[in-house]
Amino acid sequence: SIASADMDSNQLEAFLTAQTKKQGGITSDQAAVIARFWKNHRTQIHESLIKQSCCDNILKNMNWRVDLKSQLRHIDQMNTPVAIVEMELGRNGQ
Repeated sequence: SIASADMDSNQLEAFLTAQTKKQGGITSDQAAVIARFWKNHRTQIHESLIKQSCCDNILKNMNWRVDLKSQLRHIDQMNTPVAIVEMELGRNGQ
């Protein structure tokens, strides 16, 4: 199990207590250290998780058009619309 960055203090305490009771879990000293770290760095942890969950690529440009086929071997395929989409992706912040 993993602690969530949006846990309040009571939820975190309950989570850590449960981890100390699991076989092979953490000690109460380790739980205290984790709680102190989480409380001191909660905002940074939350921001880091948000950044990791967002896509790095952004849509910089998009062009599209619809063409009609006018020359084909089989006449029943003529005037069939075809959509052409061109997307330019870039890195976020670049």
